Amino acid sequence: MSEFPHTTVGGVSLSRMIIGTNWFLGWSHQTAAKDNFIKSHQDAKKIADILEVYLAAGIDTILGPAPVPLMMESVREAQERTGKGMIIVDTPWVPLAAGGVDFDKAAAVLDDCAKRGAQFCLPHSSAVDALVDRTTRTIRDMDKLCALIRERGMTPGLSTHMPETPIYADESGLDVETYIQIYNAAGFLMQVEVEWVHRIIQNAKKPVMTIKPMAAGRLSPLVGLAFVWSTIRDQDMVTVGALTPDEAKEDIEISRSILERRTPEVTLQRTRSKRSVEKSTAPAGLIS
Repeated sequence: MSEFPHTTVGGVSLSRMIIGTNWFLGWSHQTAAKDNFIKSHQDAKKIADILEVYLAAGIDTILGPAPVPLMMESVREAQERTGKGMIIVDTPWVPLAAGGVDFDKAAAVLDDCAKRGAQFCLPHSSAVDALVDRTTRTIRDMDKLCALIRERGMTPGLSTHMPETPIYADESGLDVETYIQIYNAAGFLMQVEVEWVHRIIQNAKKPVMTIKPMAAGRLSPLVGLAFVWSTIRDQDMVTVGALTPDEAKEDIEISRSILERRTPEVTLQRTRSKRSVEKSTAPAGLIS
């Protein structure tokens, strides 16, 4: 099987599918009970099992909070098992002060990112979006913060939930190489209509890492992934999380089929009510 398609961000080759971590760490965006289920289910070995599936497909880029010990332990185990390296896109919380960044504390945060081996450092949306100034169309203090990221040997980008962020960064010539942007067919957690975010991604000067393609479980994989893969550019990426190795395999196969314009070879979820629509000549459970 060929390697999953890659793109280039800041001179670095990244897999166009990025490994999401919400379903590893218990952030369901649904209920506290669902969060607790995820946390009770996952451990470093189980997460490494999922990472192995991604790595086997050539998907080597992972997005998430590297400071979480469980995450780093899982990455190390997967790398040791497979002998393959992973590209870490860290999204650290950057401490803020009145009116901007607390640079003394932020420097220590960035030092930790570099020590953990993050190749990319995209300050988290909870900090970035607090610094977006709609009156001046700028992102306060972000030029200085990006310089500090560069000084530590990491590639800067921005994680955001706001549609304005990539626009203002592009307008001001901010030294970043990529953006994280929420994008899904349901409009989940998006602050303006889907059509507007689509246009923003199409016009962005840098590659975009889209997140929440399945609206945190509100859309099925075929629906969510088909929409995003079909409406982004060749340089853009889709972040996909999974709870189990089988889910990762399904998401990878569905994504490949969309990009290759063919029918996905995945097992359909079966119930008694669907017996009347199953072809007797079709392979059991497969889409035909």
